[in-house]
Amino acid sequence: MNTDQFLVKSPLQYVDKAIFTWQTPSNIALVKYWGKSNPQIPKNASISFTLQNCHTTTKIEFLKKNYSNEVDFEVFFEGKQKAEFKPKIADFFKRIATYCPYIFEYQMTIHSENSFPHSSGIASSASGLSAIAMCLMSLEKQLNSEISQDFITKKASFLARLGSGSASRSIEGPLVVWGNHPEIEGSSDLFGVKFPHRIHPIFENYQDVILLVDKGEKQVSSTVGHELMHQHPYAENRFHQANQNLAKMSNILQNGDVKNFINLVESEALTLHAMMLTSNPYFILMKPNTLEIINKIWKYRSENNSNICFTLDAGANVHVLFPENEKETVMQFIENELASFCYKKEYICDVSGFGAKQLS
Repeated sequence: MNTDQFLVKSPLQYVDKAIFTWQTPSNIALVKYWGKSNPQIPKNASISFTLQNCHTTTKIEFLKKNYSNEVDFEVFFEGKQKAEFKPKIADFFKRIATYCPYIFEYQMTIHSENSFPHSSGIASSASGLSAIAMCLMSLEKQLNSEISQDFITKKASFLARLGSGSASRSIEGPLVVWGNHPEIEGSSDLFGVKFPHRIHPIFENYQDVILLVDKGEKQVSSTVGHELMHQHPYAENRFHQANQNLAKMSNILQNGDVKNFINLVESEALTLHAMMLTSNPYFILMKPNTLEIINKIWKYRSENNSNICFTLDAGANVHVLFPENEKETVMQFIENELASFCYKKEYICDVSGFGAKQLS
């Protein structure tokens, strides 16, 4: 794996001050990755829909200082200083220091806010760390005007991955593959790439309504969950299955095979949680209302010949996926029958999106 391509090789023209603001989305994996090796290398390839409305907005103020061996930064989340967020971001900066030596030249003030509840299984690390990565690449572009947009996108995904694996899939959209896979041209364990094939129109503007079953922090973090795959009795079969499923998903997305899409997406979601149930120590992130919603979706789909389906991330919340042409009827179903299983009847209406965007 060639990581040298991301080293800073040209002289940098330092500026005294710079401010950049980026809005980067969360994403929802259709084929999941669960299990990784250092440094943040996935055990299998994955593919996700980039979301549009679930996003993190991050502003970083860079102020030139005398060079030191320590990264100097403060973090504010939704207007409040968050010392508890610093260790994870400090680890991230340590991992990327070789590739971003300019972070030792600046005092950084990070202001961040989410459009969705933090740490409730909507990949807040993915959107948060990809936003930081985009701000850093904006600074690198200012210090070295010769780097191309393609390089910025690729390196941002590479950097984001070193903070959170799924963050590599939040730079572009609407479909992104992360992990080396023989059937996905240009795919890599080091960064995410846009799905290289033309998708069937049925999968354009795909709808994702996120039912907020539980807005609290997860009992077991994704980091811990990934680590439990190292000694998992079913791990190797799972990694093989996921790579096979990605090949199947590639054909489904191109051919518009919605029925097989439903089967594969739901199977992937349940397999992810089966890995948690069969870890040692074992754990459950689903809640009783998660199961109530799943059964309601299955009943509705059967009775209405609908193409609605669900997926789950590493949490209790349910992502309800469906084609745009069913939006009116499915939204009625969600409001009338599913909202009551959500925390204070709250849910987020989302749709597949196109990745990071810079704000003025």
